[in-house]
Amino acid sequence: MVKSPEDQDFEAAFTLQYKTEYGFLLENRKLLVDDVRVRAVGSGSKIEKKRIQKLEQVVKPETRTKVYFENLGWFDTPVYLLSALGAGAKIDGPSLIIDNTSTIVVEDKCVANITENGDIRIEVGEQAASPIGTELDSIQLSVFANRFMSIAEQMGRTLQRTSISANIKERLDFSCALFGPDGGLVANAPHLPVHLGAMQEAVRWQMNHLGREWKEGEVIVSNHPSAGGSHLPDFTVITPVFHKDKKTGESSPVFYVASRGHHADIGGISPGSMPPFSRSLVEEGACIKSFKLVRDGTFQEKGITDLLMAPGLIDLGPSYVGPKISGTRNLKDNLSDLKAQVAANNKGIHLVSELIEHYGLEVVQAYMLHVQNNAEEAVREMLVEVSNAYSLGEIGSLEALDYMDDGTPIKLKLTIDRKKRTAEFDFAGSGLEVLGNINAPKAVTYSAVIYCLRCLVKRTIPLNQGCLNPITVKIPENSILSPSDTAAVVGGNVLTSQRVTDVILQAFRACGDSQGCMNNFTFGDSTMGYYETIAGGAGATAKFDGANAVQVHMTNTRITDVEILERKYPVLLREFSIREGSGGAGEKRGGNGVVRELEFLKDNFNAGILSERRVFEPKGMNGGENGLKGENLLLKKNGQVVNLTAKNSVTVQTGDRVRIITPGGGGFGAK
Repeated sequence: MVKSPEDQDFEAAFTLQYKTEYGFLLENRKLLVDDVRVRAVGSGSKIEKKRIQKLEQVVKPETRTKVYFENLGWFDTPVYLLSALGAGAKIDGPSLIIDNTSTIVVEDKCVANITENGDIRIEVGEQAASPIGTELDSIQLSVFANRFMSIAEQMGRTLQRTSISANIKERLDFSCALFGPDGGLVANAPHLPVHLGAMQEAVRWQMNHLGREWKEGEVIVSNHPSAGGSHLPDFTVITPVFHKDKKTGESSPVFYVASRGHHADIGGISPGSMPPFSRSLVEEGACIKSFKLVRDGTFQEKGITDLLMAPGLIDLGPSYVGPKISGTRNLKDNLSDLKAQVAANNKGIHLVSELIEHYGLEVVQAYMLHVQNNAEEAVREMLVEVSNAYSLGEIGSLEALDYMDDGTPIKLKLTIDRKKRTAEFDFAGSGLEVLGNINAPKAVTYSAVIYCLRCLVKRTIPLNQGCLNPITVKIPENSILSPSDTAAVVGGNVLTSQRVTDVILQAFRACGDSQGCMNNFTFGDSTMGYYETIAGGAGATAKFDGANAVQVHMTNTRITDVEILERKYPVLLREFSIREGSGGAGEKRGGNGVVRELEFLKDNFNAGILSERRVFEPKGMNGGENGLKGENLLLKKNGQVVNLTAKNSVTVQTGDRVRIITPGGGGFGAK
C-alpha cells in the first residue's frame, strides 16, 4: 500500500517502495490500482487521567542487581518499584524500574521522570560511542551469533511472505543464510539442513566463476549440481553485499546472502520435477549454472523464462526412447518465487548494512570469525569426548555401513586424531555412480557431515563453516556420492542424503536410524505439478524416544495444510494418521511413521513416488530393534490393490487412491 505522497505522484512513490522492498524493477509493466483506502480519525469518549501523590522524600532503591550494559559491562544496578515512586521523582540511569507486568531499563546518562499522572518520561542523554573492539568478548560473541542468525531468519520470513507457491509459502521448503567474504557459511536460520551445508559451495562456485564481473546490484541464480546445487528443483539466488571503503572509495563484496527454494516444477519428464526413473540430468528439468537474474536494477524475466522453458526444446535425437521432456509447467509460480527470493536477499543486504553501519565493518567481520572459531572449538571438544568415550587410541577409527534399497553401499570410516582434535570422514567403499537418480552431488554429503556435527556438539552455536574446519572429507570420484556432471541426481538430495546422515550417526553410535527417506510424492499433468515430502519416524537416542511423524534430519519442511491442498489441487485427503507400532522397540523406542492416503478427482493424472527404506529396515542401535520399512500402494477404484514399490510413476483416474505408509525409526538399547 502506498500512502498519499505530498506531490501526489503515486507512480513514483510506488516505484520507490517496490525497489526498496524487492531490489529491482520490472520492465514494461503497467501499474494496476487494486483498491483505494480512506482513513478517518475521530475522537471518542475521553479517558481522564488520575493524578498520583507527589513524592515528599528521597526515593531509595528496593534492591540492587548485576546488569550488563553495552558501554559499562556488568554494573551493580539499583532496582526501583514503580508503585513506590511518586510524582516528581527522578531516577538516574543506569537503573531498573519494575512493576507486576513490566521492566523498564533506564540506560546510563538517562533520567526517568515520574509525571503527575504516574507516567514515566525518560530524558535520553548522549551516549558514548560503543567501545566494542575486534577482540573476543563472550557476551558480544553471543550477541553477534544471534544477530547473524536473525538476519537469516528475517530473510526467511520475507521469502515466505512474498512467495506464492504452496511449496515455499506453506511447506517452507526453503533456506536462507549469510556467508563471509570467502563464501564460507556464517549463520543460517533453522531451515533445511540439506540446503545449508551445500549453499556455501554454490556461493564459492559463483565467486570463482564470475570474479570481478559480478557487479553491485547483480543477483545470480543457479541450480546445477556441479555449481554447488543439490538437485535441480532447488534454485539458489545469491546476492553480494557491497561496502565502500572510506579510504579508497572503492566498493567490494564484504558478505554474501543467499536463499535456496524448492520449485514444485521446473520441467523434465514428469510433473513435479521429481521423476522416479530419470537416468540423466537433462530429464530432470531446467539446468542453470549461472544466470544474472537481476542486472542493472532490472529483473530479467525474459531470460529466465527462456531457461525455464528450454527443456521442452531439447532434441535428444532418434536414439532417445524415454518420456517426452517438458519445460516448466508452473512458470508463473517460478517467476513469483524467484522474485520473492530476490526480495529475501534484499532484506538480508539491508540488515547486514545496518549492522556494519552500527558497529563498523572491522568489528562485524571480526565477530564473524569469532563465531566460526567458536563452532570449530565446539566440534574439536566433541571429537575428543567421542574418542575417549569409545576408548579409541590416540588415532582411532569408527566404521558404519548401510545400503540403498537397490543394494548400493554407503560406507564410512571415521578416524579421530585425539591429539590434533581432528577427524577424517572417508567414504571409500561406497557404491559407484548408478544409472538412476539416487546419485548425490558432493555438496549433499558435506551438508550431511556439517549437520551431524552440529547435532552432536553440546554448545549452542549457529551451524557454520567453522564446524568443518577440523574435518577432512574424502569422497571417491565417480561414486554415488560424487557423480559425473550429467548424472541424474534428483533422488540423491532427498534420499541418499538421509542414508549418509544415518551412516554418520551410526558411526558415532548416536542414535537408531531415522526413516531414512523423505517419501517424495508428486502429481500433476501438463498444466501443473505438485510436490510434497511425508514424515516418518525418528531414531531413538540413549536418553529419548524417537519422535513420531516428523520430517527427520535433512528435510525439516512442513507438509501442506489439508485446506490448502484440497482447495488448490484436484485431490481429497482420505487419511493422515500415525502408523502405530512401526518404531523399533528398545530401552528407548523408535518413532512411528505415518499413513497418508490421497484420492484423485481428475482423470489421466500422473502420480509419482520416490522413496527408500522399502527393502532395508531402519536399524536400531545398541541392541534396539529395527523400525518397520515403508510401503506404497495404489488403490484402484475397481478395488484392485497394486504395490508401487519404492520408486514408480503411474497414471491415475478419478476415484483412484495412493496410500503411502512411511517407515518407523530404529530403537536404542535392548529392552
